[in-house]
Amino acid sequence: MYNIKKMYNAETISDAVKFLTDNEDAKIIAGGSDVLIELRHGKLPNATLLNIRDIKEMQGIELINEDIIIKPLSTFTEIAENQIIQERIPMLAEAVNTVGGPQVRNIGTIGGNICNGITSADSASTLFTLDAELEITGPDGTRNIHIKDFYIWVAEVDLKQGELLTKIIIKKESYENYFGHYYKYAKRNAMDIAIQGCAVNCKLSDDKTKLENVRIGFGVGGPIPLRCFETENKAKGKLINNELIDEIGKSVLEEVNPRTSWKATKEFRLHLAQELSKRVLREAIERAGGHIND
Repeated sequence: MYNIKKMYNAETISDAVKFLTDNEDAKIIAGGSDVLIELRHGKLPNATLLNIRDIKEMQGIELINEDIIIKPLSTFTEIAENQIIQERIPMLAEAVNTVGGPQVRNIGTIGGNICNGITSADSASTLFTLDAELEITGPDGTRNIHIKDFYIWVAEVDLKQGELLTKIIIKKESYENYFGHYYKYAKRNAMDIAIQGCAVNCKLSDDKTKLENVRIGFGVGGPIPLRCFETENKAKGKLINNELIDEIGKSVLEEVNPRTSWKATKEFRLHLAQELSKRVLREAIERAGGHIND
């Protein structure tokens, strides 16, 4: 059934890096929710697989100096149920709980969700709004990169020969006093890929009347996940009211660039971008203790 030429089980990060360096055509497998489907459909003939599932260094969620460290082998279920995540960044738990069904969430990993480079990845737009940094380890050591710079094009990410994702880092200043919300629009409530996903993370002024800072992210808003930086800059420091919400909804249309597919037209996705940004922002503001002034 599966046309596999070679499979290697790595036990350490350095072990995995060496195998990747020596085998240019190697495909990494962890949960297998993506790779096994490709194999079954004959898209990976004579596959060379590197199984990283048993690497202890890449498992777990930690709090180090108030920075949240998510290891890439953490499953969606583990993230959703983790106390650190629930207390400090519950919007990420909210986002990963929309992935597939329970079976997929039990085996699918956040590292795989990021590294497959797909714009519809439910965790990606949320991590964009959390200003996540990624630690990449390879034959030349480690390097850190902001998640927005990790995505290059469809199914193409910034992983060089011999490299793999080893940590997801969310710094204290990126989540402290921020409140967020993620919404996935799909035809079904479960077991469906997003037609569009929207994440908003905001920080209000002390008196809860102004939008001190806001981050707006989209999945399926373009060929890769994206942040609406221009819209965010326009909104910073503004008084919270319906006029501001409407302005933000219109402004995101200048930054998203969805396409027409069999799931939805470009025009419908643009409509979704405008409406979802407004609705998700309203919810984030309310979670932060603010309210919309007429």
